[in-house]
Amino acid sequence: MTAAAQQISGESATASERRVAGDSAEVQDIISRIDRAHETAMFHRIAALIAAGILMDSIDVYLGSAVASSALSTHWSTVAQNSTFMSAGFLGLLIGSLLAGFVGDFKGRRTAYQINLLLFGGFTLLGAFAPNMAVLSLCRLGAGLGLGAEIVTGFAMVNEFAPMNRRGHWCAMVSLVANCGVPIAMLLCAWVIPRWSWRPLFVGVGLAAAVIWWLRRDIPESPRWLAVHGRYAEADAIVKQLESNGSEPQSAQSSAAADSSRNAGGRSLGISLLVAIVAVSATNVCSYAFTSWVPTILLKRGINLSSSLFTSTLMMVGAPVGCLVGSLLIDRIGRKRTIVPAFLFTGVFGMLYAYQTSAVSAIIVGFLLMVCLYTLMASVVAVYAPELFGTKVRFRCVGFANAVAKLLNVLMPMAVAWMLTAWGTTSIFVSISAIAIVSMLVVGVFGAETSRKSIG
Repeated sequence: MTAAAQQISGESATASERRVAGDSAEVQDIISRIDRAHETAMFHRIAALIAAGILMDSIDVYLGSAVASSALSTHWSTVAQNSTFMSAGFLGLLIGSLLAGFVGDFKGRRTAYQINLLLFGGFTLLGAFAPNMAVLSLCRLGAGLGLGAEIVTGFAMVNEFAPMNRRGHWCAMVSLVANCGVPIAMLLCAWVIPRWSWRPLFVGVGLAAAVIWWLRRDIPESPRWLAVHGRYAEADAIVKQLESNGSEPQSAQSSAAADSSRNAGGRSLGISLLVAIVAVSATNVCSYAFTSWVPTILLKRGINLSSSLFTSTLMMVGAPVGCLVGSLLIDRIGRKRTIVPAFLFTGVFGMLYAYQTSAVSAIIVGFLLMVCLYTLMASVVAVYAPELFGTKVRFRCVGFANAVAKLLNVLMPMAVAWMLTAWGTTSIFVSISAIAIVSMLVVGVFGAETSRKSIG
């Protein structure tokens, strides 16, 4: 290579480096400004619409089991058809979690966010007019795609719009709203199904989802995603609206905003993904095992917690209490200081629950276990998992972690049935506790602390 050619090549490389440095500075400026912005009416509207969407998601998920029970009792379906119907829903949840991650990272958060609501609202509405269980199962598969995507996109969207010092609080509050879906759905099913069957419920959820979709039609794109993809002018315009109530002063920490491609604490992608998969899966599996199997197991010991609506309600009160505890602690004491003890107490109360001999003591321990489980729901699923990843891969990684959790929930009934036969009822409680303790160690040792830190 001649000296002239070398000079031209060197100048080109220098120009390229300056361009990359400039791009990096603009991305970091956008991230820093979002982190320091005070909450505005625009942010409150975004959080409210996200919470409404996840609430409808939570209600719709519960309706599946209620519809299956109603259809079976009226001889509209068979046990085999119900199994196909429920499996279709779980398959949709799993695929939806994965697809939402790819769409969100490559096509934009807003695109993924609108598609998932349209899917689960539209297919739920179509399901109300299904002539048979085969068609209803297909509709449930389509709705499941949107249902699985909603939890991935919803919490991650709040995460990307919220200011740094209040990010945990807002994500946990959205989780609190979302977890009100089960008691609301229970009340709706108890009132509507005996009078008009399950179809009006599907119509109602479908129409409510359509209203929320229309209200969310002008929700802005995540400025973090726009900045990472070089659309700085669009990102700047949105951030200026988020800054309309002023910002926190520029600090040394915020001036060194996280690289949008770096994972929390500088951890490798593999370590961050391991922590997310373990934490999200353990939270979902322990919660599912407790709510779905433990009452049945205790019934074999002569403790009937389902005989009274009052006793069941007392235990379920632990869910919103746990979400509230998570929302109060997550920003004040930090992510790991909230999550690690919550996993520990889940393990402790899980073991204690195995040895209860009276309904009163079972309700008390069950309530405390529910508080711990839903503190984890509000802290791990809503807050911590999305914070572990940089903007470029956040949706894909969170989607994959949630998909693994959904797959384990699908496989769990077979595992529980085998354990009950091979090792007896105590093995279930020991397993719940062991899963919680292992997850506590994984988060405690390998997890990064993301509280009050820029997430990129």
